[in-house]
Amino acid sequence: MSIQYVGLKEINGPLVVLDKVDHASYDEIAQIRLSDGTTRVGRVVEVAGDKVVLQVFEGTKGLSLTNTKTRFLGKPMEMPLSTEILGRVFNGSGRPIDGLGEIYPEKSMDINGKPLNPVSRTYPRNYIRTGISSIDCLMTLIRGQKLPIFSGSGLSHNKLAVQIVRQAQIAEESGQDFAVVFAAMGVKNDVADYFKRSFEDSGVLQRVVMFLNLSNDPIIERILTPRCALTAAEYLAYEKNMHILVILTDMTSYAEALREFSSSKGEIPGRKGYPGYLYSDLASLYERAGVVKGSTGSVTQIPILTMPNDDITHPVPDLTGYITEGQITLDRNLDQTGIYPPVSVLPSLSRLMKDGIGEGYTRADHSAVANQLFACYARVQDARALASVIGEEELSDIDKAYMSFGAMFEKYFISQRFDENRTIEETLDLGWDLLSLLPMSELDRVDEKLLSEKYHPERALRFK
Repeated sequence: MSIQYVGLKEINGPLVVLDKVDHASYDEIAQIRLSDGTTRVGRVVEVAGDKVVLQVFEGTKGLSLTNTKTRFLGKPMEMPLSTEILGRVFNGSGRPIDGLGEIYPEKSMDINGKPLNPVSRTYPRNYIRTGISSIDCLMTLIRGQKLPIFSGSGLSHNKLAVQIVRQAQIAEESGQDFAVVFAAMGVKNDVADYFKRSFEDSGVLQRVVMFLNLSNDPIIERILTPRCALTAAEYLAYEKNMHILVILTDMTSYAEALREFSSSKGEIPGRKGYPGYLYSDLASLYERAGVVKGSTGSVTQIPILTMPNDDITHPVPDLTGYITEGQITLDRNLDQTGIYPPVSVLPSLSRLMKDGIGEGYTRADHSAVANQLFACYARVQDARALASVIGEEELSDIDKAYMSFGAMFEKYFISQRFDENRTIEETLDLGWDLLSLLPMSELDRVDEKLLSEKYHPERALRFK
């Protein structure tokens, strides 16, 4: 028998307070019936004795302190799941918004996920090819990894996200399916339409599960969006043995929603007003990536976040960097010179890439090419700094060679068309072509045997 509580003690923003409630549990779902007969969904966010605080997903507008009826359902929020979710579009709380009807579930899963025993994880191996040279060669995305993109306001991170969704592939393996779970939080209507239209036009929507939370949707729904997306990803990966790439954009919008919600609860703020538990909250999302024993599937994450004022020490990118295994940083100066994607090579890295590339995965020379390109591009920055002081004409011949290499590297390697999908072989061959612009004596990160096989000065003729 379920008990129905009539009336509310208090309404505060998206929160309502009830008194004299027995046996309510944290994260339990409640059904709230308004005086006009409509219903809303709430979640228990605080329990203090017999006082319960509910977070109302659809907002508290129109709620009455006297006539509102509340019934607790005795379970956390769950999402209905089946393979039918592929190709579907949902709102931030997991309800279909594409006009194709409800999902007929094989099962329902708690959106908060289950604690994963670290011992049950297996080490991430092999890679996901994005078709983007700077990522595939220099900061390779490994299956089961969490690799965020640090961007800035106005940069082309949305365009990059669409390109990754369109082009991402895994190595051919028998019986292995690949899909993408895409979650957008706090985006404007035109951006949401851009995502949907891009996926439909390119024909990849059938292997994409989309979750869209718009900027005018309740902030509470924004807090649910990544949890619903990761629940769908875990179901497809661990129940259906698929390789799933999860793209979450924009995690800064999520963190700001969390800050607003924390403020409405009256919690003591931490750095820049964010709640003190921001680190653990982000970790509860990011740590849902990985490979689990007993399943051949994997969950790989690319969270995208915009850094306010391009400040990488801001709490959101700062804490994200502690939790994740590297980062891809976008550079405003490269973007202003017309380079797309404006990936800043030197501050970007993938900490797991060394174990998922090379012979048997990509190509035997991958690690050597990546190390040498990185080292040479670092020398380019030194040469440019020196040129800004003494002038380019006064540079030594080798510094001028590095300046030329840097220009060609940015023009042909970092920069590529939005519709250009490069194979890993094309990317590595292009790397050798660029390295051939420099004297062999400067390539000190490559084994001599490999260098004698691959280095040919005539390879660089295409850049002359």
